[in-house]
Amino acid sequence: MKIIPAIDLIDGKCVRLYQGDFSRTTQVGMEPEAQLNAFIRDGADMIHIVDLEGARSGKGSQLELITRLCGLSSVPIEVGGGIRNMETVERLLEAGASRLVLGTSALEDGAFLKAVLKAYPEHIVIGIDAKAGKVAVRGWETVSEIDFIDFARKMEELGVKTIVFTDISKDGTLSGPNLQSLQEISQAVDCKIVASGGIKDMEDIRNLEKIGIEEAIVGKAIYDGRVWIKGDVG
Repeated sequence: MKIIPAIDLIDGKCVRLYQGDFSRTTQVGMEPEAQLNAFIRDGADMIHIVDLEGARSGKGSQLELITRLCGLSSVPIEVGGGIRNMETVERLLEAGASRLVLGTSALEDGAFLKAVLKAYPEHIVIGIDAKAGKVAVRGWETVSEIDFIDFARKMEELGVKTIVFTDISKDGTLSGPNLQSLQEISQAVDCKIVASGGIKDMEDIRNLEKIGIEEAIVGKAIYDGRVWIKGDVG
């Protein structure tokens, strides 16, 4: 199991949201550069960085900070939040980002999605964030009528190889991941499924492994010392 620590950014600070609610924001960890280095020292093979403001507004207000973090890192960086045009994609890839997570643009801009998959197929990951089984976009504040399984199948048809799945109701809660939905999506498509949201301890990591999940993005539980990056899953 690859445990990927998360750095979620608002106004240049590391934060955690509760169930995607921007009014329930808690600052965590150290300054972003120091937190990045700490995760690398702890043995991270990859780090997940999200521009929460960008996800909400569609404007990469923290692109400068994120490009700097990409340049500083000695391990692969996965970036998400507000990536909605080719200029942003190219800037992040030039800065050294390894994987780019598209969410809103994957749902709302089919032409851009097809173009970026054609140009950079090995770098593109699709983020499927769900509320009650429906795909949510724009910083999780807009819920579509599209079922998450149907959307995953559509992404697979377009050539997507990796999907990050988040149950928004679980995110930041330390209540455990939505194993049922994760199992459903992993059985519905052949894409690699990355689990995100709600992971509280190493038992959750073991349960994810049992259903065939090989990567998990973990935020609050790592900051709270409940999950360790290079821990023995057992």
